[in-house]
Formats: sequence, C-alpha cells, structure tokens
Amino acid sequence: MKRKPTNSAPPQAILSLPPDYPAFLRDIKARIHAAQMRAALSANRELILLYWDIGRAIAERQKQAGWGAAVIPRLARDLRNELPEVKGFSERNLKLMAQFYGEYPRLFPIGQRAVAQLSGTTSTDEKGQPLVAQLPWAHNVLLIQKVKDLPTRAWYMQATLANGWSRDVLTLMIDSRAHERQGRAVTNFADRLPPPQSDLAAQTLKDPYIFDFLTLEEPFHERELETGLLRHVEKFLLELGQGFAFVGRQYRMEVGEDDFYVDLLFYHLQLRSFVVIDLKKGAFKPEYVGKMNFYCSVVDDRLRHAADNPTIGLILCQEKNRLVAEYALKGVQKAIGVSEYQFTRALPTELQSSLPTVEQIEAELSDLVKRGKTPEGVERRGKKTSAKRPSRTAGKAKHTRTTKQTLRPPNA
Repeated sequence: MKRKPTNSAPPQAILSLPPDYPAFLRDIKARIHAAQMRAALSANRELILLYWDIGRAIAERQKQAGWGAAVIPRLARDLRNELPEVKGFSERNLKLMAQFYGEYPRLFPIGQRAVAQLSGTTSTDEKGQPLVAQLPWAHNVLLIQKVKDLPTRAWYMQATLANGWSRDVLTLMIDSRAHERQGRAVTNFADRLPPPQSDLAAQTLKDPYIFDFLTLEEPFHERELETGLLRHVEKFLLELGQGFAFVGRQYRMEVGEDDFYVDLLFYHLQLRSFVVIDLKKGAFKPEYVGKMNFYCSVVDDRLRHAADNPTIGLILCQEKNRLVAEYALKGVQKAIGVSEYQFTRALPTELQSSLPTVEQIEAELSDLVKRGKTPEGVERRGKKTSAKRPSRTAGKAKHTRTTKQTLRPPNA
C-alpha cells in the first residue's frame, strides 16, 4: 500500500536554521507584543474619549437647554433598548461621564491636540498623551471620587502607570495617603550616592510605612514583627513598593569567627542594589546606624557584584526624632535611611477635629456623675429600684438617644 505524500519538510530543512534565527524570532515576538499593547492602549483611549464626549453632550444640554436630571434615566433606558448588546451605559455610568467631563472640560479639545489641565504637575507622557487617557475607566472614576486635589490626583495617575496598580491596590494607596509618605524618610543618600541614584533611592523609601495587615499588640518582640511581615509577604512587598525582591530572613553572614544575622535582605531591581532592613521596636537610637553601616559593608564585600550599585540600609523603628536621625547619619560611609512604621492608619485631620477625645468623654461622664445624673436605662450601683424594668429593645433605644445627646463633640 502506497503512502500518501505529505507536505512536511524533511528533518534536514528543519534543523538547518540560520544562526541568527533565534534573535529574529525574539524580534518578531517583541513586535507582536508591542502591537498588542498599542492596540490595547488605543482602545482604552478611544473609550475614555467616548465617555468624555458623551459627558460633554449631556452637560452642555443641561446647561444650555435646561435639561433636568430626569433625562439621564430615560437616556439609559433608551440606550439599553436600542443597543442591548452594548454595555457600560447605565444611569450611574452616564452620570459619571457627566462628572468626568466636569472634572476635565478641556481634556480633548475638538480639532486640537489633546491637552490635559492637571495644574501643578506633568499631565502627559513623553508622547503627549494625557495620563487620564492611559488609565482604565474604573481607575479614573475612583480618582475623581476620592482625590479632589488635581496635582495629588496626577501623582496617583503617574504612580499607577509606573507600578501597574490594580484598582484595589490604588484604593489601598489612596487610603494610606501614599503621596504624603513617599520620599519622606531621613537619609544621607544625597551625600553617599551619585545624583541619579540618590534621587531614585530617596523616592523609593516611605515614612511612615503602614503595616495595618498585622495584629500585633504590645508588648511584642522584634522577631514577632519580622515573622508577621513575612507571613503577609505579599502585602509587605506591596507596602515597600515596586522593585523589591526578597532575598532572605535572618540572613547569616560570618565575619571573623562570629556570625551576624540581617533581619531582612532584599534586592531592588530598579536601584540595582541590595537593601538591608533592620527592624527595631521602640524609638530610634543613634547606635543603630553603626550596626547598619557594618551590615552594608559586609553585604557590599560578600554579595555585591561588579554591576551592582552600593548597598542601601533601611532602619525601621516605631518612632524617631528627625534631628537625632539626621545627626546620626552624618559622617557615615554607607547609604542609610531611617523611617517609622505604624500598625494603624492615622485619622484624617477633618475627623480628628470633629470627634471627641477620650479625655473629653471621661470629663463629660464625670460631670454627669457629679450632678447626680445617670443616662436612662443605666442603673446606679447599689441603688435599689422598684420601677418596672424596661424591655431590652426599649432600653437600648433610650440609651442610644441619650448617648447621642450627651456624648456630643465639643464643636457640635
């Protein structure tokens, strides 16, 4: 029985590839990926432009023709009936489009080059594309709802694009006020690192670091803090920032006949340097700097490669006196930073001013006791009463009303 001829090439033809074929294959793959990225960015930009344009049309008719708010629900219903296969035009989203246009009325001038008006900061990339148009719609909605200051909003836009933050991560960063903490650590980088490296390293560190994913209570040991951070290593790395690669915990280094252990050792991919982290409980002490200087010297000597930049040290403590830290870093040979860490986020200033302090609550309760008054539903100790005890529900309701009236903020 004769075999049917096949179109497959002989083995010799497959094996005899040009020597530069692997490089050619890599180049073609890179071109495909670049084209896919450009297509995705272009599609996102067109979607943002569409939403902005719809928001503009709604806002202009509301202003010029006096259209009321009832038009938007009707428009959403008609679009759903006329274009059932098209998503994203709900009543809520149409209102967001109008709000989006209100935030950036000159984002896409018709017939002109696109220019964003985020004052106080760079609003476009090197190709002149607005930052807003490079972010997904959900990110833009989150930013206009949670960040009202335009330069601050632009900072989060740039950070999102640089770090690839998802919407959830962006939410965490906004809630932890990352823009206020970035680059705030006390360092000697300007004196110990060349200008490009020193600027990048300084912006890499935060102050304070927020470890609100931990549940440590006083008193705790430094080893418990270290264990907790590594138990939540993904969240820890997210708080540290982009570029940190974990190398080891309690990293052993033998010097002479003694063993020394680094709490946490990282390698930073952008800085191209090792980062030594020393965790300290309590306040910063100047002697911590000498120990960190020693660690960085050993890492530079034993682990650093010729292409690596000098090792950076980061001392994390619960509190610090900034002036003491600055003096402690003067004259030190290695690049070292000092930052604080916290387990909870601080209340915003506007909430701090509106809520009563513990002392104010205690003083008001003490004043009630002195005047012989007791909130309804709360019996005094040792006092017998023949009155009928109210039901749980009624007592709870009365107590809640009384508490709201009595324990009010001083400025209410």
